[in-house]
Amino acid sequence: MTEHTTTAQPEATGEQHEFSAEVGRLLDLVVHALYSEREIFLRELVANAADATDKRRFEALTDGARALPDDAKIRINPDKDARLLTISDDGAGMSKEDLARNLGTIARSGTRAFGEELANAKPEDKPSLIGQFGVGFYAAFMVADRVDVISRRAGSEDAWRWSSTGKGNYTISPATRDRAGTDIILHIKEDANDFLDSWQLETIVRKWADHISWPITIVKDDGEEASANKGTALWRKPRGEIDEEQLNEFYRHVSHNFDTPWATLHWHAEGMLEFSALLFIPGSKPFEFAEPVRESQIRLHVRRMFITDDAGLLPPWLRFVTGVVDTEDLPLNVSREMLQATPVLARIRKAVTNRVISELKTRSKDEADFETFWDNFGPTFKEGIWDDAEHRTELAAIARFRSSTQDGWTTLDAYLERRKPEQEAIYYLTGDRTEMLPSSPQLEGFRARGIEVLLLSDPVDSFWPDRLGVYKDTPLRNISQFHTDLEKFGAPEETQAEKDALDVIIPALKDALGDAVSDVKGTNRLVSSAVVLAAPESGPDLQMIRLMKRSGQQVPDTAPVLQVNPAHPLIADLATRVKNGDPVQDIALTLMDMARIQDGESPKDPTGFAQRLTTILTRLPLSDGPQG
Repeated sequence: MTEHTTTAQPEATGEQHEFSAEVGRLLDLVVHALYSEREIFLRELVANAADATDKRRFEALTDGARALPDDAKIRINPDKDARLLTISDDGAGMSKEDLARNLGTIARSGTRAFGEELANAKPEDKPSLIGQFGVGFYAAFMVADRVDVISRRAGSEDAWRWSSTGKGNYTISPATRDRAGTDIILHIKEDANDFLDSWQLETIVRKWADHISWPITIVKDDGEEASANKGTALWRKPRGEIDEEQLNEFYRHVSHNFDTPWATLHWHAEGMLEFSALLFIPGSKPFEFAEPVRESQIRLHVRRMFITDDAGLLPPWLRFVTGVVDTEDLPLNVSREMLQATPVLARIRKAVTNRVISELKTRSKDEADFETFWDNFGPTFKEGIWDDAEHRTELAAIARFRSSTQDGWTTLDAYLERRKPEQEAIYYLTGDRTEMLPSSPQLEGFRARGIEVLLLSDPVDSFWPDRLGVYKDTPLRNISQFHTDLEKFGAPEETQAEKDALDVIIPALKDALGDAVSDVKGTNRLVSSAVVLAAPESGPDLQMIRLMKRSGQQVPDTAPVLQVNPAHPLIADLATRVKNGDPVQDIALTLMDMARIQDGESPKDPTGFAQRLTTILTRLPLSDGPQG
């Protein structure tokens, strides 16, 4: 190919034309409001160049004079000294009339008019047209204070220069170009020096246009050209034409991970909706996955061109999924920045979400395999039981849980198969640490009666059970709130001595603890513990209150209930002290702090707790020495 050398030119003095009023308004909108990132201009211009090249290839099917050169490509040439950036293509080019019509009037572009001509063309002959409305060109004025377009229509010997500062008018004058195609020459603004750096340009091309099918090259500082894109839309290839190495390489490219994917989903949807998708579920939790970003980052492409990774193509609870969705059913026009309102995108979201859920349901049948996924992304997945009303029940069906009676993971269905015949609920307990939950005093009464309890230690576990409510006609109940259910499974009869002890202790503890508790009650749900905290019958459970406090949310000012085990020797001893008139203030406060510690909290006054405990220990009788 004969290379085009471009140098700074004085303002063209050809025919003067006024922009249409719509274009004048559009220019101001594009430069100041339409696009959120200035680098978008390069995506638009490269997309237009790819369109023009596709158009010429199609025209050559019926007119050999318009045949593409064998070395057709898109060439980006930054000239730091002249402060020029040139994007060149070997496409169909534009005549004088085309320049005036396509660049001087809004909502007119060669690609759109050309697309209308293709209605009756064979599918295999239709090129992949990208910019359906010619507004993307004007993004050039975000970084350039003047733009020149030199173009020669394929099949013609005449070339023309379109030139404008984007301030109300443009000129068209004769020009020279050695072959058909278009040069777009940007006179770069003083604050846009980054776009004259070849490395920066390469980064932008790889981000926004890596999968344009035409070769894109960038002229380096030494004058040599370097390839800037791979030019292969992997997701559009049939699955049988892609090997595992290619898939893994692409996965690492889009995910920035270094592992291999746990699952790969590759399909092409046709019919009422047409799109291709290549999605991955990572094989390990990404290092940065702990960041508090709850949005899906699936890349949306339209006709191979990257549009955004902020389209919300999957719900937040599937944000660990990475990859690309490429559709034919969205235009690349102004609406690309307002995709959330388009019904087409809503249908794509639904289809993609259903496909991922289907894959997870299938993979969940292999217990060992699914545990790998669950260890990495189980907590995030469970957010869907809270968030996703449409899929809530089927998500709950494949979720995994720890249990008070089982090793490893279990499911709600397996729990229901093991429950006692008279058991009417699925019982669970929430807490901060999985390893601490099995020793919680909340479990003692349930364990003693052989009732299985699910042990939930992720923050979301304090929320989703209430939203799910019922699973297969069986309610979910938090044992810290529904401990009275134990009475249905029998309980040891309370002796008269225990009743008498409670009659003495309860008022004494209420008096000693004051506002620190909302009530003091006896309970038969404890076996080896003396006391336990419980949430009031109305309001959130204690774990949810703790989570709300940590996140800075307002928490209902409700003190817990202190429950005491009248069969415990410590409680019997305390009752004797009360009867004897001994002071019990320190013991009451110490019992309350013990209950807090058992429930995963710290004492309200750690220093006071330590001092009281020291005093109590010093009163104990000394041992006569080692026993045995």
